[in-house]
Amino acid sequence: MPSRTASDSPDSASDGVSDNASDNATRIAVLADSDTRWKWGALTAHRIAPGARIDGLLLRGRATPTARQLDEVGVRAASLREVTAAEFLREADRDAYDVVVLSCVGGTVQAMLHGLSHRLGGSGRRPVTVTGYVGVVYEKLADGLLLRHGADVVLANSAHDAERFRAVYEGVGADAGGVVECALPFLGGEPYRESDERPYTVVFAVQPSVPASRADREYLLRRAAGHARRHPDREVLVKLRSRPGEHTTHIEEQPYQKLAARIPGGLPDNCRLVYGHMGEVLDRTDLLVTVSSTAALESLHRGIPTAVLTDLGVREALGNHHFVGSGCLASWDQLDSGLLPKADPAWTARQGVAADGPYEAAFDAARERVADLLARPALPPITPYYTLATAPGYLPGILARHGLDPSGAPRAGGEAGRPASGLRRAVRAAVRDAARGAYRHGVQRVAPVIRRMGEL
Repeated sequence: MPSRTASDSPDSASDGVSDNASDNATRIAVLADSDTRWKWGALTAHRIAPGARIDGLLLRGRATPTARQLDEVGVRAASLREVTAAEFLREADRDAYDVVVLSCVGGTVQAMLHGLSHRLGGSGRRPVTVTGYVGVVYEKLADGLLLRHGADVVLANSAHDAERFRAVYEGVGADAGGVVECALPFLGGEPYRESDERPYTVVFAVQPSVPASRADREYLLRRAAGHARRHPDREVLVKLRSRPGEHTTHIEEQPYQKLAARIPGGLPDNCRLVYGHMGEVLDRTDLLVTVSSTAALESLHRGIPTAVLTDLGVREALGNHHFVGSGCLASWDQLDSGLLPKADPAWTARQGVAADGPYEAAFDAARERVADLLARPALPPITPYYTLATAPGYLPGILARHGLDPSGAPRAGGEAGRPASGLRRAVRAAVRDAARGAYRHGVQRVAPVIRRMGEL
């Protein structure tokens, strides 16, 4: 992918950095492996180091965002390009970057920490490493946290998360000093005010993988359409995450676009599918409906009435169990009858979406932590909890998926080895692009069909 500069984001305009930032500005690399993780990583970089130069490094793989997805996210960066894990590890040193934000799935974070540790050795002159989660942490808490251990800063999006993170680390005897409480970096926007200048708008924020089955997704779409028919004076928007064939953080095997075509009689005129920046959609939202999307936290932060659906049960597999006690749990039947959920202030405060004081103050501790680390003449070695001593049956497989041997060194003959000649690089790039296209086709088109056939 050629280098390019992403457009400005309404949520980050005040925190952005111009493309001609001063030479002494903090230099941050954001390594991201999907559109949502790029959004979290880039906005986190803006929050923790205002005025920094931010370079986006998109990890080449199944969920590498498309140009359309990047435009929709709309976060500004000085440069934006695709890299392999090997290319990232070759480039990510203190001569190039002061801070590295690892905005990836947990296994990738762990591999990059071990790769950096091996490459930089015991040198204290290395970038500050920062990582965290893109939203609600409702599954794989211990697994995801221990895979992120070793970063200098592990950001927790709320007081609730910070307590849980520290408890996990301390419970296994790992250092919990890197856990820093902040907030989700993409909260913001104008507080909610009902408007007489537009139709009352209900937004159903869908998720790529929750629920998973076609029957459940068709049910939710039918209920959204039914709500529109019951309330012809309202506009019902089904906010989509991606177009068919695009990938996000999770695989979407049953796109709502295709399911909508199967609804008898089609969608009513006042119900339609929409794309776009979530912040812009929330600007015209009077009621946000979802199963468990992080969009619910964005909505609650603005004071928009928010409903977390119970139609399919309140279950860990759906993630809506996270909202127990929020006051937001409701069914489509209740919404059809006019219910407007009211969020519990104590719950929202604990979740970092209605904290005391200005929203920006939520990032003070993270800024101070990063500034303190940058000011030190040397940093300690990167020391993840997982090593060949603590996890000899788990760690090697994680590292191997990213071309690293059990010590974190590039595997012999792998892409992380010596730089190729110009011709070899061109040939490898062409082969890699073709292979990636075939892989994506297999994952996105062939595999779902095979899985559906197996269910027959």
